[in-house]
Amino acid sequence: MKIKSNILKFVIISLIVLPLIFVGGCKKSSKDKKVDILYPNWSEGIAFTHLAKVMLEKKGYDVRITPLEPGPIYASLAKGSKDLFLDAWLPNTHKHYWEKYGDKLTKIGESFSGGTTGIVVPEYVEIDSIKQMNNHKEKFDSKIVGIGSGAGVHKNTEKAIKKYDLDFKQITSSGPAMVSSLKKAVNNKEWVAITGWKPHIMWHNFDLKYLKDPKEIYPKDVCAIVSRKGFKKDFPKLTKFFKNFNLNEKQLYSLEKMINNSDNELKATKKWYKNHKEELKKWWNFNK
Repeated sequence: MKIKSNILKFVIISLIVLPLIFVGGCKKSSKDKKVDILYPNWSEGIAFTHLAKVMLEKKGYDVRITPLEPGPIYASLAKGSKDLFLDAWLPNTHKHYWEKYGDKLTKIGESFSGGTTGIVVPEYVEIDSIKQMNNHKEKFDSKIVGIGSGAGVHKNTEKAIKKYDLDFKQITSSGPAMVSSLKKAVNNKEWVAITGWKPHIMWHNFDLKYLKDPKEIYPKDVCAIVSRKGFKKDFPKLTKFFKNFNLNEKQLYSLEKMINNSDNELKATKKWYKNHKEELKKWWNFNK
């Protein structure tokens, strides 16, 4: 009876413990291949993120991408609930976010290395400096078309309005809405001022210029790749990949153009990657 009792105990323990071991093993394996990337509704952010998804999935990773405003993006990474953000404008435009969350984040690369922001107008607009805007406020309808209030360029434009004593109001909208306003104005040869930045496909599609900024309100940045703490340890190969992940203007604008001309962002990105995979395969060179 004692032997039977011991056998029964063994069976019961096995039934409890073995599934836990199995589930734990599966969870670890799944975690090793699952990556969560957050991105803003900005043209270059959409492009960086979808390209990363396509390239990582080719290597067997399970990549989830989620659009979000920049504030919640930084907060989610700081909590450790998400993994990556490929469009952090550092060290200046997103300085306020970095001051708040930077000690819980890690910069691991640069998706684009020549970021600029400012007030942008069509080339045919007959002024060259922000200082001249008040003299022509009627032509601009006393407004600057902006994007979301969480964006660094939005905050800097509010600062510019004060510093230059502009009799203008910034209109809060979104990246696509801003581009739509620009396109409408250009088609009618009207004056328009927007909050613009490079990299952005609009520089490829329209003849534009930055208004000079003698007070230096708008800084230069990189589009940084930042991760939650612990990502480098959990994903050493991906960390090396993202250190190499960097697009030049020509590459980025051609990708953005393909995405903008399609009703399926992921499908367009896959097509673009197929045409450019030879020039991007060096990003994986660390595996050799």
